Amino acid sequence: MVSKDQAIGGAICLVCVVVGVLYTLGLFYFGNPMAGWPIEFWLVALPVFIAFIAILAIGAWIGWTMATTPPPKPIEEITSEMETEQKATVEEKPPMPEEKPTMEEKPAAEEKPPEPPKPERKRKT
Repeated sequence: MVSKDQAIGGAICLVCVVVGVLYTLGLFYFGNPMAGWPIEFWLVALPVFIAFIAILAIGAWIGWTMATTPPPKPIEEITSEMETEQKATVEEKPPMPEEKPTMEEKPAAEEKPPEPPKPERKRKT
């Protein structure tokens, strides 16, 4: 089964190749383009022909790449895979030991103001 992107890419590639072949045949095969045309015509026609074929070759390459690249996974499938991996890693981890509550987590009744430091007494000798 071909995805939509692959079908569009195949169509782009086919159109570019057909137009390139028809343009080449029309320019060089049908009739004698040299009859009655001065040499200045070829000074313009040849670079235009080369540029046109180059652009069609790039279009054909883009179409070929689109046609041969497999479609990406749907985002729903990617997120479900990530969720299952995350659940598996959570289940493998050992339970964390309970931590002592910090000052912010203690109830207000348990809080005691810090005691001021006691001055040291000097002994008389």
